[in-house]
Parts: sequence; structure tokens; C-alpha cells
Amino acid sequence: MPTIGVAIAVPEPWATELQDYRTSIGDPTAAGVPSHITLIPPLEVEGSLADIEAHLEAAARRHRAFRVHLRGTGTFRPVSPVVFISLAEGISQCEQLADEVRGGPLDLELDFPFHPHVTVAHHLGDRELDQAFDELASFECSFDVVDFHLYVHQGELGWQASRTFPLASVATDSTR
Repeated sequence: MPTIGVAIAVPEPWATELQDYRTSIGDPTAAGVPSHITLIPPLEVEGSLADIEAHLEAAARRHRAFRVHLRGTGTFRPVSPVVFISLAEGISQCEQLADEVRGGPLDLELDFPFHPHVTVAHHLGDRELDQAFDELASFECSFDVVDFHLYVHQGELGWQASRTFPLASVATDSTR
């Protein structure tokens, strides 16, 4: 049974910057986890991915591209040992997209309420989590979300994007 996830990839150069930071602080999951905003957490699925891909394709067509602004840090402690980069813009669009993809063959109950974020430290001690919280407090970037990805966990290789789902384009007025 494959283990999948659905996520919005953080684009370059920030993806590598954040992943390199995770590695430098000693996060044991850093090498196999691309920088991302989770829409569907890791999930074991049975059978073919064709139904899941069709569902994700339809969901993508129903959502327009949108802007994300990442700024500053947050944490889920004491509930979970995670430090993350917060979204200052794009929260509601991520929530709506996540709600949409968590239907059909991906209908699932979440262990925690959905909170869009980019993890930068996980499975570390308090000292390293505090360090990440402080050192990345001034992190900031903005980008357009034009697609999301289906990821499949590939053992030691970690999470690999297996398919990209483009969002609907924003209509432009060519008469201006």
C-alpha cells in the first residue's frame, strides 16, 4: 500500500533555503521532505492511484491560483514538537483547497485542526526548536500558488512528487 501526501510546494529559492535550514539544525526528516504546505497528511491508500488523481485533477480545476505570503515563525508545542513558518496571506485559500482535496477517495478525519504552515523543525529537542523559532522569526517570502502535488513516499528517498495538478488560471482582461 503506497503512502501518499498532497501539498503545495514552496518554490525556489526558498524551498532549498528552508530545507537546508532543517538539515543544519539536525532535523532527521529534512533530507526526505521537500519544503511544503500540507493539504493531505501522510495517508496509506489501497489500490490504484487513478481515482485519487482524477479527484485531485477535478479539485484543482475548481480553484484559482492565489498568493501566499510566508512570514515569521510559530509552533504547535506543547501538543506537537514542531516549529513552522506562518502564513500571513493565503490562509483561507489553502483551507478551501485542503477541504476540497479531503473529499471523495481522500475523505479523512484529521488528528488536529487544519492549520496551513511550512514546517522547519520537527522531532527535535526544545533547545533546537527554540533555536529554529528564534533564527527564522524574520523569515519572509511571497509566491503565487499555481499548482499542488501528489507525493508518494519512496522509502529512503523520502517524499517524491508523482504528479502536479495546475490550478485554474486567473482570468486576464486583454483590453487593458
